[in-house]
Amino acid sequence: MHAIEFNHDWSYRHLGAASEPFVPVTIPHDAMIGEKRSPLAASGFNSGWFEGRDYEYVRRFTPHASLAGSTMILEFEGVYHNAEVWINGERVAFRPYGYTNFTVDATDRLIAGRENEIRVIARNADQPNSRWYSGAGIYRPVTLWVAPREYIALDGVTVCTLSIGSPDAADGERTARVGITVDTTAAGTVSVDVRRHAGAPASADDSASAACGQAAAVEGAAENGSCRAVLELDIPGARLWSPDRPNLYAAHIRYRSERTGAVDDADVTFGIREIAWGSGGFKINGERVIIQGACLHHDNGILGACAYADAEERKIALMKANGYNAVRSAHNPCSKALLDACDRLGVLVMDEYIDHWYIHKTQHDYVDYFDEWWRRDLTDMVVKDRNHPSVILYSTGNEVSETAQKRGIALTREMTGFLHRLDPARPVTCGVNIFFNFLNSIGFGRYSDERAAKEAVVAERRRAAGETDGRHKAVGSEFFNTMAGVLGADFMKTGAALPFCDRVTRGAFAAMDVAGYNYGIKRYRHDLRKYPRRLILGSETFCSDAYRFRELAKRNPRLIGDFVWSGMDYLGETGVGAWEYEDYASLSIGYGWLTAGSGRVDLTGKPLGEARYTQVALEAAAGPFIAVCPVNHTGDRHSPSAWKMSHAVESWSWNGCDGRKANVEVYARAATVALLVNGREVGRRSPKRDCIVRFSCTYEPGSLEAIAYDADGREIGRHALASASDRTELRAELEWVAGMVDDSCGDADGRPVGSSGPAGLVGSAGSSARCVRSGRLAFVRVRYTDEHGITKPLERGTLRASVTGGDLLGFGCAAPCNRGSFVTGETGTYYGEALAVVRAGEDAAPGDVVTVNVTDGAHTAALTVPVG
Repeated sequence: MHAIEFNHDWSYRHLGAASEPFVPVTIPHDAMIGEKRSPLAASGFNSGWFEGRDYEYVRRFTPHASLAGSTMILEFEGVYHNAEVWINGERVAFRPYGYTNFTVDATDRLIAGRENEIRVIARNADQPNSRWYSGAGIYRPVTLWVAPREYIALDGVTVCTLSIGSPDAADGERTARVGITVDTTAAGTVSVDVRRHAGAPASADDSASAACGQAAAVEGAAENGSCRAVLELDIPGARLWSPDRPNLYAAHIRYRSERTGAVDDADVTFGIREIAWGSGGFKINGERVIIQGACLHHDNGILGACAYADAEERKIALMKANGYNAVRSAHNPCSKALLDACDRLGVLVMDEYIDHWYIHKTQHDYVDYFDEWWRRDLTDMVVKDRNHPSVILYSTGNEVSETAQKRGIALTREMTGFLHRLDPARPVTCGVNIFFNFLNSIGFGRYSDERAAKEAVVAERRRAAGETDGRHKAVGSEFFNTMAGVLGADFMKTGAALPFCDRVTRGAFAAMDVAGYNYGIKRYRHDLRKYPRRLILGSETFCSDAYRFRELAKRNPRLIGDFVWSGMDYLGETGVGAWEYEDYASLSIGYGWLTAGSGRVDLTGKPLGEARYTQVALEAAAGPFIAVCPVNHTGDRHSPSAWKMSHAVESWSWNGCDGRKANVEVYARAATVALLVNGREVGRRSPKRDCIVRFSCTYEPGSLEAIAYDADGREIGRHALASASDRTELRAELEWVAGMVDDSCGDADGRPVGSSGPAGLVGSAGSSARCVRSGRLAFVRVRYTDEHGITKPLERGTLRASVTGGDLLGFGCAAPCNRGSFVTGETGTYYGEALAVVRAGEDAAPGDVVTVNVTDGAHTAALTVPVG
């Protein structure tokens, strides 16, 4: 099928607002990010106090006359939520789940040669409907697929690795056999050509053909006129896909109808790799891989829920750069663009279905549709994922307390079996909060339909009365998160180790391939002994456990992996992971808070000290790295959170703090670490069952340096930070530009270059790319610095940004408590920094430029980015 990009020429307005003009928009579009925030918002801390509204989108489209008689299918990758699609006044589709891609057959509804109206309704006024910021509207891309009347079914090509031969003794090459299944709408012939993704032929023999009708008869698959061809190809000298070498192939499939002679084409990108799981652990191509992952919500920070391909790729590149080889799509199926990025960059994926099953967590969540739709939802998730080598695990849910019930255990088994029938080549898990299951089983702080309904009634009553204090009775995850914030991370981990917790989880764990433990690290040793066939995955974990996990996993293959909460900060579930001081926030979580604050990388993509710890703990880097707790707040109280391990940042520029106590952290896998201030050793420490050492010293401007030594006293690494001078400048610098990975981030063997480097992605990736393509994104970091470019975290200001030659899609900072907006072109700074996301003009040509101007009234910065 031929894809026609369908993201332009849309407009939208609030549903039912007949007097309101339609506003032109380009898809992806998040309608919620531009809404007002209010202390009366029914969703409260879940959404970051954004108001919920319903929307209608309209596009008028005239198909070319040549498309008369053609098949036309609209694909929507994500509409939040309860989406309705209308064509020329007729409702033609309804899809309730806001995170699932779905299609609409418009063949007999779009009339070629005349104007047609496509109308999409997206609802989000039914608040609360989510435990985090959902976004709203058509927030993922739209595509119009066109084909002859007899064609290759959309997503009808499946590629799988059947076998990988042993390396030939002479040259080390191996032959792989791949199976290709092609579903078509009628009998005919299918031919396949396979090439390396870079374009060079894999082999002169990498093509084959088969009779579709004949294959369908053999498979017994002819149904409603549809047909299936099954082919097997040998690929000599196959280059395998793995996280270290993400080699990709492209299959071009051509179909010719037996009846009409019409021709249709399809292209599929795939990787050749085998996965296996068992007593030897999780293996890729026969070699054990420890899954070292990060949980990611679907939003893209200051861009809201918009799933721009460039933003998705940047997010994955940031995770790999900071030591993670995997991501968990929490808690909903991820976008196609994110999967494409993971394939290219060599990052493993656990794609997760949902946050609940049949018990409400919020009053208007997906529970009312779940029983009817879960099979269709899972089918569409697998169809989206199955050709992606990066996808290695499916998860049926997150912290569903239903797994402690007889009905829920049966459902666990049913969903696992259903996924096995759809895709037998990947294991299935489910994230179970072990301690929560126990507490729910005794009626303590649990979710229930009745409590969700009561919460909604109370919220509406407060709203009607104008009560803005936000007080309510916390239940479910909010209840437990609050307790964990007060009692610390050990609250859940120690609770999970109680004997009762085994009883309320073992039934569900027996019904899945891999047992998903949320915050259950203190059970690992015991359960590995008690259940000799159980595979354990830390499906959600604390950052502070990264070193302990890594050391346990190296000795216990059945402990297959870990996903930290969370990799990147996200909107909503406000304050759950933040340590904030009163100069930026109220210490109690309330209106004005915006983000969770629980990312190892902040909302703008800047790695925090915890990210450096992760790199060392997971042995992605040896260290040493230095991070310093804000010296201006030494000894001050901060908001509580169990998800924060440290508030240290990579800076020794605490202007005005001379003589104050400084708390310094050094992350290193070393026998001893020495800390020097201006060349004087102020301390020497040895890590104790971890890779972190802590020092206290007196702050004085100059240099701070850490030197790591091995057991024999030999220096094995050093890291230094320098103080900024008294001069203050404003700088705007290109941090990430679309295409840098595609064009200049891989070596001859497909390894991403510089993927474990530090935060400045353009520089650290070894990329010479400094231009932006028309219609694509550039991420621009804005910083207060001295004349040498050293960031000054204590400088604050209100910045205003403008763009020529393109569009300013978002401008904001990483502050978890932030009453501002990302869509006004104005933002405060957070520890001296902000981020602008710019899209080059659609009509921009090579030689044109995009210019970003930023000012706070006293300082200005300008950046010119050429269009390439």
